[in-house]
Amino acid sequence: MTKTYQFFNSSFERIFSDANQKHLERATLWLSIIGFIIHLILIYSKKFNLFHTPFEARLLDDPISAIYTPFSIILVYEIYLLIVYLPRSFTTAVSKQFEIISLIIIRRIFGDIPKVELDVNWFEFASNRQLIYDLVGVLLLYFLIYLFNQRREKLPKKELNERLKKFVSSKKAVSLVLLPVLIFTSFYSFSSWFIELFFASENTTAFSDINAVFYNEFFTILILADVFILLLSFQYTERYSQLIRNTGFVICTILIRLSFATSGLTNVLLILSSVLFGLLILRTYQAIEKES
Repeated sequence: MTKTYQFFNSSFERIFSDANQKHLERATLWLSIIGFIIHLILIYSKKFNLFHTPFEARLLDDPISAIYTPFSIILVYEIYLLIVYLPRSFTTAVSKQFEIISLIIIRRIFGDIPKVELDVNWFEFASNRQLIYDLVGVLLLYFLIYLFNQRREKLPKKELNERLKKFVSSKKAVSLVLLPVLIFTSFYSFSSWFIELFFASENTTAFSDINAVFYNEFFTILILADVFILLLSFQYTERYSQLIRNTGFVICTILIRLSFATSGLTNVLLILSSVLFGLLILRTYQAIEKES
C-alpha cells in the first residue's frame, strides 16, 4: 500500500483507538448522569419559582423531561460510533444510522410528554396523537432494526485483498474528515439555536424544533459522505448487486433526512420506510449473492 493509505490507516487507528473509545464512553456516562441531575435541579427550581425563563420552556415543566438530556448526550456518542463504523461496511454504517434515528424518536417521546393533554378527547389533540405515532413507530422500528441486523449477521466475511484494503483506507480518510466537520457543525447548530432562543425578537420566526437541531445538518453531511464513498466503491467493484445495495443504503439516509422536514404521522412513516427499504435491499442482495 502507498504511504498515503498508510497515513490514513495510522491516523484512524490513533484517533479512534480502543483507549480513546473507552475514555469517551466513560465521559459520556458521567456527563449523562450530571446532565440528568442538572436538568432535574432546573425543573424543580422553576417549579418553586426560583427563576423564570424569557421563553416557553416545555422541557422544564415535567421531571420526566429530564431524561431528554442524558439521551441527547448518548446520541452524541452514538454519532461518534457511526463515524468509527463507517469504514467497516455500508451495512454496518446504515445499521448504526437506524439505531441513531430510533434513539432520536425515543428522546422526542420524553421531551413531548409534558405536551400531552389528559382532559380532552385523546385523538383531538395533536400532541396526544404524536405520542401514539412515536410509541407505535419505535416499536415497529425496533423490530425492523432487529430483522436488518439479523440479515446483516448472515453476510459472509470476505478476505481483504489489496483493492479492498485501499477502499477501506479511503473510507477511513472520509471518517477522519467527517469528525471535525461534525464537531464544528454541532457547535454551530447549538450556538445558533441558543442565540435564537434568548436574543431573537418577537417578530423573528422561531428557530426550528429542538428535536431537529443539528440532526438536519448531520444527516445532510452524512448523505454527502455516503455518496462520496459510493463513488469510491465504483473503482473497487463492478458487481451490479453490490452497487445497487450501496445506492439503496444512500436512499435510506436521504429518507431519514427528509423526515426532519415533516411532523406527525408523515415523520414516523418516512423513518419506517427508510428501515423497511434498507431491509428489502439487503434481503434482495443476499438472494442474488446466494444464486451467484
